[in-house]
Amino acid sequence: MKTFPFSGRLAALLLAVVLLTAFGGPKLTKTSVGKGITIGVPAGFTALPDEGIAVKYPAPRKPLAVFTNPSGRVDLSVAQKPTTFSDRDYALLLKIYKASIQNMYSKVEFLSEDIRTVNKRDFVALEFVSSVADNKRGSNLTPIRRYQFVQYAIQGDQLLVFTFNCPADEQAQWRPTAQALMQSITVK
Repeated sequence: MKTFPFSGRLAALLLAVVLLTAFGGPKLTKTSVGKGITIGVPAGFTALPDEGIAVKYPAPRKPLAVFTNPSGRVDLSVAQKPTTFSDRDYALLLKIYKASIQNMYSKVEFLSEDIRTVNKRDFVALEFVSSVADNKRGSNLTPIRRYQFVQYAIQGDQLLVFTFNCPADEQAQWRPTAQALMQSITVK
């Protein structure tokens, strides 16, 4: 076995660190989704057309943008709606949205819940795994489980909602991407 002098081993270690850093993180494309709002969209994701948004997200108020991966199982959406809250109400919003999420699903496991600053803007951040069980008598269907990361921000009289979701069994694969894209959000 050949041994490298100390400087050779150090150079090899530095090269390995540089290569891992260069290729290790998720590839995101900075994309404008509204006036003064940009987000990093994962490589391979495409914007859903209005018809696709209407089918996948039926609601009176259409999201500003929805991006999906090639399989259609993983989504990133950005929505905007009027609010009477101000940017001083984030602690209250954290409690309200956490309770709302807990009421929406059969079971919720929170992975993180906080108020954080991203690119000089405060956000309420909730990261969780949700389960929806069919509670009909005699049903033996497996609960539907999803990994979700949601960030909320107030911009004037509007609430901005950034949501990433995927099947819970793909959480390990997608969580680093979700965390990176939530850190890429800019709101001016």
